[in-house]
Amino acid sequence: MSEKPDSAAPLGADEARRAALARQRFFIIGLFRLSGALILLFGMAISLQRFGWVQGDKAKWMGLIISIVGFVQFMIVPRMLARAFATPRERS
Repeated sequence: MSEKPDSAAPLGADEARRAALARQRFFIIGLFRLSGALILLFGMAISLQRFGWVQGDKAKWMGLIISIVGFVQFMIVPRMLARAFATPRERS
């Protein structure tokens, strides 16, 4: 009988754990990006004075601040998380 090559062997426990961890990290990065987009849209709606509880210059400044927070969470935080979650390279 012939033996199966190592590539055809089922995933080991360590590899399965790493794959599950990678899926969780991908999901977390996606959630941060989605929530950042929603916060950005909320800030833009405030800036356009779509809510009665804040109007005038206060609405514009509050909307600007919230939009900046949303933009940072949409663009910068996922990149920082990806860098933090990256598998360290082996040194040769």
